[in-house]
Amino acid sequence: MPDTLLTARGIEKSFGENHVLRGVDLEVRRGEVVALIGASGSGKTTVLRSLNGLETPDAGMVEFNGGPAVDFGAQAAAATGGWGVRREGARQAKADRAALRDRSAMVFQHHNLFPHRTVLDNVIEGPTQVKRIPRATAVGRAEELLARVGLADKRDAYPHELSGGQQQRVGIVRALALEPDLLLFDEPTSALDPELVGEVLSVMKELADEGWTMVVVTHELQFARQVADEVLFLDGGVVVERGAPAQIFSDPAEERTRRFLDRILHPLD
Repeated sequence: MPDTLLTARGIEKSFGENHVLRGVDLEVRRGEVVALIGASGSGKTTVLRSLNGLETPDAGMVEFNGGPAVDFGAQAAAATGGWGVRREGARQAKADRAALRDRSAMVFQHHNLFPHRTVLDNVIEGPTQVKRIPRATAVGRAEELLARVGLADKRDAYPHELSGGQQQRVGIVRALALEPDLLLFDEPTSALDPELVGEVLSVMKELADEGWTMVVVTHELQFARQVADEVLFLDGGVVVERGAPAQIFSDPAEERTRRFLDRILHPLD
């Protein structure tokens, strides 16, 4: 469809004997929020990392509208060829991963800020070093974004001087500064103290309301229920069920989905 931003088909990934992803399909439309839910080890983070080239699947395809279109199966086949084929395959794989990252930006679970750099320098690193945006332009954009998330007064602070919630908001600003088509969130609140979770989810909800396209791996089921346009439940490396939040959370079709939600929503029953 014309409004489809990203399509992933048949994503497979193994780590040794551990078959983590078993043919995952995903479609993300512009302005849509897709939430990936499931137990730890179900493959959610590996899906996310496959969408921007941080992980290289063994098979499958990831395609952005307007490019790139990356065939990971062809990459895997090239890796088994002769020396010249392997060299060209490695070169193409590196270019493909870079092209995927040009279209997306990741917000990590543990912030991943440079501890020896100020907030401002953390934010402008990508725009100036990767996208070659002039420093003055990058600084102006960074200051606007920091003000937007309530951190204008922290531009010259270092990460250790910030709370966990503030660090994660800087992580979000760092992703926004790259002006990506797709924002990827990998359990952005799971490392935070409970009282800090709300400030990060509030920023994410504002981004969704503004029309940012987002794929979010999360255990915050209330956030997924309220903000997501589509929810995918993963278990054992497969998408067991997908649908609108109202359907998934109120009347799931699959028994595995019902069991998971019951464990999370009613842990003491």
